[in-house]
Amino acid sequence: MAEHQTQLPAAQNMRGTNQSGLRAWNERLIFTLLHNNGAMPKAEIARVTGLSAQTVSVIIRALEQEGFLEKGEPVRGRIGQPSVPMSLAARGAYFLGLKIGRRSSEMILTDFHGTIRDREVLRHDWPEPESARAFALRAAHDLVMRLPKSHRERVAGLGIAQPFQLWGWSQALNAPQDVMDRWRNADLCTEIGQHLPYPVFMRNDASAACGAELVFGRSNLPRDFVYFYIGFFIGGGVVLNGALHTGEGGNSGALGSMPVRAPGGETVQLIELSSIYGLEKLLVQEGLDPDLLWQDPNLWPVPDSIMTAWVELAADAIAQAIVACLAVIDFKAVVIDGWFPPAIREKLRARVFEALVRRDLAGLNIPQIHEGSLGGDARALGAAALPLTDRFLVAADAGLGTSLSQSDLP
Repeated sequence: MAEHQTQLPAAQNMRGTNQSGLRAWNERLIFTLLHNNGAMPKAEIARVTGLSAQTVSVIIRALEQEGFLEKGEPVRGRIGQPSVPMSLAARGAYFLGLKIGRRSSEMILTDFHGTIRDREVLRHDWPEPESARAFALRAAHDLVMRLPKSHRERVAGLGIAQPFQLWGWSQALNAPQDVMDRWRNADLCTEIGQHLPYPVFMRNDASAACGAELVFGRSNLPRDFVYFYIGFFIGGGVVLNGALHTGEGGNSGALGSMPVRAPGGETVQLIELSSIYGLEKLLVQEGLDPDLLWQDPNLWPVPDSIMTAWVELAADAIAQAIVACLAVIDFKAVVIDGWFPPAIREKLRARVFEALVRRDLAGLNIPQIHEGSLGGDARALGAAALPLTDRFLVAADAGLGTSLSQSDLP
């Protein structure tokens, strides 16, 4: 992570024994609560966080003056003064998210609500570190400069969602090995951060997509689940006790490398059977242009026969991987998302469940199978979530997590 200081006015430390550290921690509690629950009155914020009414009033007044919070319409009809809900101000902070993909790279600008305000896209046959760095700096500059001048210093950071070990996939990408080898020594986080006035963070792209589901996605997921994201390659993430578990090297949840049995009986990696590049091959075999998959994740003009064949193959392999995951951790749910239209996502989810219940599950509990909620934007949103969580939210492993809600505290 590149070390740069944001120009946002609130305190930087998350927790501490001094007064400023405690104040920063309490601010994070309030930010996290409002992020997860939406608008709430001060009395309810005090009840849920356990902070005194006076402390909450002081902090909220300051955050409102700094532009991070805003008042809603008073709620009348109760005894006493009207209740005034407070919420995150959409324009209180902005976050940049860079997704480096196998067929395209994309930079988004999100606001404090996680709404994508703007984006830049670069399409390519394969990613190169030099062009990725140049695109990141140009796109970050252009997106920020399109903000009103008074908002530009409210950009809190840039997150990068990047596939790890790209040099190992040159053949699948049909890319020159010498080009892919340049990723071995590339350090985009530092190289980009040297030119920007705010922090830069990095995470594996599939793990970032999983993180986006936690921060911006559906709120009714159990605290332990395994996540599959299907892009050019399939990858994944592991969530334990409400927190994304990436491991010491940041590569936990590398589900694409899991061994599964192919229809012919040979053992291959999941990535060979359940990735979109496999669908590309089927299109090429039929004389169709595989680029039609990468223009719009919500529109795939793919013949039904080809689509069905790929879904069945991918679903059976994912079901095998789920069984292996359940043998290690008793996951309560599985989430499946990817770069494809919602109808394909639902079809794949249903086929995965059907394939799963056909397998030998003796000694295992059948998990719920859910669709992801973010689709093609999941990786870029996961990147943008990195500076958001680092700067404003309580970390899940701190005991409260990004799942802090009205029912978490007395």
